[in-house]
Amino acid sequence: MAPPSLKRILYVEDEEDIQTVARLALETVGGFTLRICSSGLEAIQAAPDFAPQLILLDVMLPGMDGPSTLKGLRTVPELASTPVIFMTAKVQPGEIAGYRELGALDVISKPFDPMTLSKRVLEIWNRAHD
Repeated sequence: MAPPSLKRILYVEDEEDIQTVARLALETVGGFTLRICSSGLEAIQAAPDFAPQLILLDVMLPGMDGPSTLKGLRTVPELASTPVIFMTAKVQPGEIAGYRELGALDVISKPFDPMTLSKRVLEIWNRAHD
């Protein structure tokens, strides 16, 4: 059975330059509907109304970091099982294992290639739905 079609992505990233590149990569190249939040708290507040199918979550965020944001998202009933991919420059094997232990589908390293980001997201999505 084919995986459900991925359309709605919530992206949590505090740096505007990266938001701009990701919007181009995911909306223009990938054709996804994207909602960008600049903080963990904003994501927790906005996500239930947006109803994302997937959350891309920066690890290094001001205030509430990515892992703390993930814990907060998991307390919202509509988001308790929404898949998460962390995006970070911290990609040592032990760090990646830690993100997976928190429940992340995978980790995309930053800086990412905007021309292949959508493809990478879809590969992770499809693998998770095999």
